[in-house]
Amino acid sequence: MSATFASLKYRNYRLWFASALVANIGTWMQRVAQDWVVLTLLTNNSGVAVGIVTALQFIPHIFLSAWAGLLADRVDRRKLLMLTQGGMGVLGLGLGALVLSGAAELWHVYVFATLLGVVSAVDGPVRQTFVAELVPTKRLANAVGLNSTNFNAARLIGPGVAGLLIAAVGTGWVFIINGIAFGAVILALTRMRDLRVQPTASRAKGQIREGLAYIRGRSDIVVIMVVMGVVSTFGLNFQLTSAMMARVEFGRGAGEYGILGSVLAIGSLAGALLAARRERPRVRLVLGAAFAFAISMGIQAVMPTYLGYLIMCIPVGFASLTMLTSANAAIQLSVAPEMRGRVMSIYMMVLLGTTPLGSPVVGWIGETFGPRYAVVIGAVATLLVAAVATVWAYRTWHVRVRARLSREHRIPRPYLQVDYPTLAATPAPEKQALAA
Repeated sequence: MSATFASLKYRNYRLWFASALVANIGTWMQRVAQDWVVLTLLTNNSGVAVGIVTALQFIPHIFLSAWAGLLADRVDRRKLLMLTQGGMGVLGLGLGALVLSGAAELWHVYVFATLLGVVSAVDGPVRQTFVAELVPTKRLANAVGLNSTNFNAARLIGPGVAGLLIAAVGTGWVFIINGIAFGAVILALTRMRDLRVQPTASRAKGQIREGLAYIRGRSDIVVIMVVMGVVSTFGLNFQLTSAMMARVEFGRGAGEYGILGSVLAIGSLAGALLAARRERPRVRLVLGAAFAFAISMGIQAVMPTYLGYLIMCIPVGFASLTMLTSANAAIQLSVAPEMRGRVMSIYMMVLLGTTPLGSPVVGWIGETFGPRYAVVIGAVATLLVAAVATVWAYRTWHVRVRARLSREHRIPRPYLQVDYPTLAATPAPEKQALAA
């Protein structure tokens, strides 16, 4: 089996991968249906309303992620996943029933988005850390990359299928299908055997503060979290910006909106497959991908036609996924197993919890000044934070970059050697992350 798909040789991971693909497709279908029903059925093309729904879905991450991470470090992760996946399935079925009955109102969607956010906040850290129980440590980076491949393969399939289903049978059935899809994950979890159970944290006071203190002592993790927090706030609002661009700027329907998500996933899938081959994700790769993301989004914002905007979804998707996967793997691989849940929960809080702050603002900008400005604000914010983080890291870590020729091949190949003279003064875990 090639290095890209190495984790699939493990039975437990194959079960996880297949079932998660089904559930992820359903999730992407629901996201498209949820935004579309708010934009077209419950409001008159209100970007603010869509932004509020997105915000409500992520607000619980601000308040619950740290606690959820501690929970993931303490309890049986498989059992907790069964509960959270089941809860999300029930919510999908409930919202679908409301829409099909014709009784759905905007406040219903607000309530369901909030409840889904609560369950997702608990689900996120345990889902991120559970992968360590499915594969050996040496395959963890590969498994994280394949998880992203899975998620973005679903993004490739889900929006397009959702657009077709919305046009054919309406949004209600999309929610129902999503609710049923979570049953695949629960079934797969029951069939897993001989998990590589990770060390758990014993009960004690101040464990969340312990996680925060750990992060404060890791400047590499702080850099990643700051960059990803700003990008998530203003740049990773594809559901909102794509819906507004398709509906308002280009005058297109549900099918074309779904296609935007699918084409975005083509680039994301390519980025995920490339990430799965990397054994040592680098902090500098996160920053480089952030620059690429900002530039490609800026170009996308000025595309004059739907086709041009559609094509630019590919580099935007590639850069965003490279950035996300590299950040995730760089953090997971450099922390102690018993701290992984808490550190990842705080990372998820930064990544997802900042969305409620940005979505209504981005929605208001799009509604007031036009959808293109909603895309531009993400590009500008990402470019600024990536530039500031790069300068800070270069000065703080005293980075030295030198051109070299590799003698390992018949024809010498040029490469860049990056040195960190300050490594001797940093804690051991940070040395590992920086050296990577």
